[in-house]
Amino acid sequence: MEQAGPRDAHRPAAAAPAGRGAPQAGRGADAAARPRPFPAEAVPLPAQPRAADRERGTADDTAGPGGSARAETARGEHTHGEPALPRPRAAAAPQAPGRPVVQRASVRAQILDALRAALVAGELEPGAVYSAPALGESFGVSATPVREAMQQLALEGAVEVVPNRGFRIVERDARELAELTEIRALVEVPVILRLARTVPAARWAELRPLAEATVRAASAGDRTGYAESDRAFHRAVLTLSGNRQLVRIADDLHRRTHWLPAGVSFARSRTDLVADAAEHAALLDALIAENHTAVHSLLRGHFGTATP
Repeated sequence: MEQAGPRDAHRPAAAAPAGRGAPQAGRGADAAARPRPFPAEAVPLPAQPRAADRERGTADDTAGPGGSARAETARGEHTHGEPALPRPRAAAAPQAPGRPVVQRASVRAQILDALRAALVAGELEPGAVYSAPALGESFGVSATPVREAMQQLALEGAVEVVPNRGFRIVERDARELAELTEIRALVEVPVILRLARTVPAARWAELRPLAEATVRAASAGDRTGYAESDRAFHRAVLTLSGNRQLVRIADDLHRRTHWLPAGVSFARSRTDLVADAAEHAALLDALIAENHTAVHSLLRGHFGTATP
């Protein structure tokens, strides 16, 4: 399996228009089949007010590319050599007159969600290095919330810090995903088997809309939508245990297993998603019918041979 290496080519003088999705030179034929890094429906996030930044004396948080780039150059973080950059999928809701367009914490959360979605969709190239100023320019915000979001992703193991350059997308392989799946099985399966004997059928039936949402997203080929709905389904199931720490740990593991590894074809992953989504509905049917043998069998199939 070939892994994509860091990108060292200079960034173009102007960003490509949204919706074209043309692959950069030198990526090869496989790159053209990947999801486009500039989705047609992308809408930039609103930039933070410059006046407020000047009043706070934080010139490096200016939304414009000039102020942000100057601040990052002073910190030694280069802005050249950037691969194609993802854009957020939706803008924040408008605020009432006389109030800030968006709070900084909200910007950081939106950027983090957008970057996680880009990881799931394979829009961030494994091995490539992205700088906070260039990503901020792509999102239409300052470098600061982007850097904070990337630091959170570094804690989650999705990226690694490259001093004076930015953040490198971690290259993942099938073995790592298999290991994460094994851990998920060790955490989730015993809990679900116990819940199968204690939770009434009516409670399981309440989860039907979540299972149906995974089927719709998988059938549409929406990797990001599937990851979100699949995560919501598993979280709802485990929440019935009443163990908040277990839910938090399982939720983090689940998010990491949905990052698309390098070299995995989008089309094949879509086929796998459709099969996985169908297992959710079948699992609910078995839980409602209190068919414990079928529940165990379905869990083995859902998690693979890692299931105890």
